[in-house]
Amino acid sequence: MKLKTMFMLIVMVVSMALPSVSSVMTPATTAEASVTYVCSLSKKEQRAKAWIAVKESGGNYRARNGRYYGKYQLTVSMLKGDYSKANQEKTADSYAHSRYGTWTKAKQHWLGYGWF
Repeated sequence: MKLKTMFMLIVMVVSMALPSVSSVMTPATTAEASVTYVCSLSKKEQRAKAWIAVKESGGNYRARNGRYYGKYQLTVSMLKGDYSKANQEKTADSYAHSRYGTWTKAKQHWLGYGWF
């Protein structure tokens, strides 16, 4: 069998296997795009949250620094494999409220220590 024919056969076999992989991936991508997170914070809390996001990542949902990821530089383990904007917002709200009580208190902590 010629090398070119063998290569084409391998490409064909691999391409036949790929649709099953992509069909598994498509629902997750579609579901992620349709998920939204609505947070009802006061204007003061929204400003504190936005200020922290700028300090942590420049507001970039895809920012990475070692084991920290996203707009609020949460640990990868906190995000549990879901790096969507909605999950980052929900997880950040949960973290800030459980650790500091409010975003304004989280901002006060950041001003004192340089992280939240």
